[in-house]
Amino acid sequence: MTDFTPTVPARVLPSVAVRDLPDPPRSTWRVIGPGLVGAGVGLASGEFILWPYIASQVGLVFVWGAAVGIVTQWFLNMEIERYTLATGETALTGFSRMWRHWGLVFVVMTLASNLWPGWVTTSATMVTYLTGAGAGGVRWIAIGMLVLIALGLTLAPVIYTALERVIFVKIALVATLAVVAILFAVNADSWVELGKGLTVGARFPAGELGIAVLMGAVAYAGAGGGQNLCQSNWIRDKGFGMGAYVPRLVSPVTGEEEAAASTGFQFPPTDDNLARWRRWWRFANAEQGATFALVSFLTIGLMSMLAYSTVFGRPEVAGKDNIGFLKVEGEVLQGTVGTWFGILFWLIGALALFASAMGIVDYTSRLASDTIKTVYLRDRPVSVNRVYFVTVWAMTLVGIAILLLGLDQPLILLVFSACFAAVMMFVYSILLIVLNRRALPEAIKVRSYRLGALVWSVAFFGTLTVLVVVQQVRKLTG
Repeated sequence: MTDFTPTVPARVLPSVAVRDLPDPPRSTWRVIGPGLVGAGVGLASGEFILWPYIASQVGLVFVWGAAVGIVTQWFLNMEIERYTLATGETALTGFSRMWRHWGLVFVVMTLASNLWPGWVTTSATMVTYLTGAGAGGVRWIAIGMLVLIALGLTLAPVIYTALERVIFVKIALVATLAVVAILFAVNADSWVELGKGLTVGARFPAGELGIAVLMGAVAYAGAGGGQNLCQSNWIRDKGFGMGAYVPRLVSPVTGEEEAAASTGFQFPPTDDNLARWRRWWRFANAEQGATFALVSFLTIGLMSMLAYSTVFGRPEVAGKDNIGFLKVEGEVLQGTVGTWFGILFWLIGALALFASAMGIVDYTSRLASDTIKTVYLRDRPVSVNRVYFVTVWAMTLVGIAILLLGLDQPLILLVFSACFAAVMMFVYSILLIVLNRRALPEAIKVRSYRLGALVWSVAFFGTLTVLVVVQQVRKLTG
């Protein structure tokens, strides 16, 4: 072990320590979770809003875009996880090793994407459908939700554990809704149209919806933007690979803080370590495939079919660029299935979107606190837990200010956020190629078809980014 020289760059940050790779757990069920958290947090912008909105406007002709987005993101997630499994550092720390400020660039872009509280306003809007409070109550309900989220994230002793439990409950609720919808509300035509949307009837309906909406939907199919980067943080808190050596993020109020190095570790590529690596890598791939990818696509498909079965072609939603289709959808479900089902739809939707908003505040604050502590406050006597605490409450206060200023139209905010996400994915796809080719030993660096998948991601999200920029420039210039 002593003659191994770490391959992780040490020009910007200190060199990593050398330690053996821990054994994977004998019971893999114990470490399943990060993929479900990723899918569960993403079960909002894409699965509950953007994709059903597309189905309400043009049917299921673009559902193939969800499959493309999810498969692309699965490969992205695995390359993000590769670096963390191998070093215990987050991908943002790895990027910062190449250039000091890369992590900050992505933190700023993630904040710009998520400071606009589109998810929590959508949850609040669905609460008004349940209570009859009217549109005027959305702002105040959303503000109350933001405060509740901040309290939950900063008072939980182990933050990841609290988030995981909330997301597991959310997924169970959405699964219940999906089963009831299949039994009572999804019609036979939607199954036929779903098949067409994946094969012969597939098309790119840019003329009807615009590039920005479609780009946002693909970027948020599953996760999107900074959420993908946070797979590093979540698997580290779950103890994956070299992340087992890094203390978990805890509340500075109720948790027990541990002193920890701000940089990571690397294992020498011995036969024993590589055998353990292969087991970790197989498990991480399976965990992401069976949780993140499968759950995301099933949810997008079922929620889109439900929207198609209930509101597609109705004049009250045709051509509308807001989330009013969710109200109409609930009303149609009340009329065709029963009052109970419309209420259940709105209730589960409100709870699911609230849980997603909690996850979004968490991952944004995780990315920010990890980068700020590791790169800029490395030698200061302040813990990452306290930086996280400050970031959560700063996001909450900014979100409240935005709502008080009247910016509470959810769909517009979500499309804006999603376009930021696609730009981020274009840039960090390039950086992942460089990082996982140069910073890791030969035996575990990215290669073959996985390298090709990253090149595809660069081309795909780069093209979408250019198309949106061109479209917006044309709008501004008339």
